[in-house]
Amino acid sequence: MKILYIFPHPDDESFGPALAMTSQLRAGHEVYLLTLTKGGATKKRFSYNLSIEQMGEVRHKEMLNVEKVLDLTGMTVLDLPDSGLKEIDPIEIEEVIRNHIHKIQPDILVTYAVHGVSGFHDHLVSHAVVKRVYCEMREEGNAALKRLALFTLAESDLPDTKFKLSTSTEKEIDCVISVDELDIEKSRQALLCYETYQDVIAEVGVLERMGDKVYFEFFQEDYAPAATDMAQGL
Repeated sequence: MKILYIFPHPDDESFGPALAMTSQLRAGHEVYLLTLTKGGATKKRFSYNLSIEQMGEVRHKEMLNVEKVLDLTGMTVLDLPDSGLKEIDPIEIEEVIRNHIHKIQPDILVTYAVHGVSGFHDHLVSHAVVKRVYCEMREEGNAALKRLALFTLAESDLPDTKFKLSTSTEKEIDCVISVDELDIEKSRQALLCYETYQDVIAEVGVLERMGDKVYFEFFQEDYAPAATDMAQGL
């Protein structure tokens, strides 16, 4: 099946569901990534004395290395305003997402859960616009789209970090993908591609405490017990 992940920033995939992405690729699925911004507005740019545009280009180059490490079927990085998605007419964002869906014709869309995990407004906007496009295209009779999966964290696996993160309850989680050491190592290598973020990665400790499970909600579906494959039942 074709699976399209849609996130707002570079590294959202690697701090998030990269483990599942590598597992799905090894299982024979086609896995695509659409990133809405180049992430140039990050405060990290001040450490390198770079403009938003310059930092965006640096992070885009880092993402090209991530694409190779994860061996993605395809990746597209847009240049919508980082940290500014809430100021854009959502119809404009929906249009670029809709066009990409028409191009890829994915079976499954993936984005953040409603809380955006970190609560950052770009994450919340991404959830809203992707869900709206999914609903509209399904209503229009798009035969390809079969499922909207929402990346989340489980309460039981909430990492010990100073960053405030949101989780989903066991009842809300519809899919738990278990991964192996090959997936974990690839995900670690993907995070190492973000050279400008290595101090943040070290501070969070994500490389050392990377787990072996990835959690998703299924929009308007209820799986109990949780599915073990994002394509289960399709």
